[in-house]
Amino acid sequence: MLRPWTTSGSMLSGVAAAIGASACCAGPLLLVVLGIGGAWGSRLVALEAYQPYFIAAALTFFGHAFVRLYRAPENCEPGEACAAPAVRRRQRGIFWVVAVAAAALMSFPVYAPLFY
Repeated sequence: MLRPWTTSGSMLSGVAAAIGASACCAGPLLLVVLGIGGAWGSRLVALEAYQPYFIAAALTFFGHAFVRLYRAPENCEPGEACAAPAVRRRQRGIFWVVAVAAAALMSFPVYAPLFY
């Protein structure tokens, strides 16, 4: 039986897609800062063509996580695990921290020229 996507699964997928979206620009800069060299960074520039797809995937995953966190909680059936209000509040806080970090990664190509 297929399990539905969980909120944490959606957030992790969104972060992975955001990293993919910024790999063409943030990756080479990170490699140069670490002293690895520019040869590997030049290969990451090839990912620039896929950046819109990574951004669309990240927004889709974060949208799914947002819906799962902010829709009305379902009634719990006997024998099912339900999230306590404190747990949901903590999940929402983590969601916003991760979403802001992912937005910074996805928008890196916009402000990257300021660092070069």
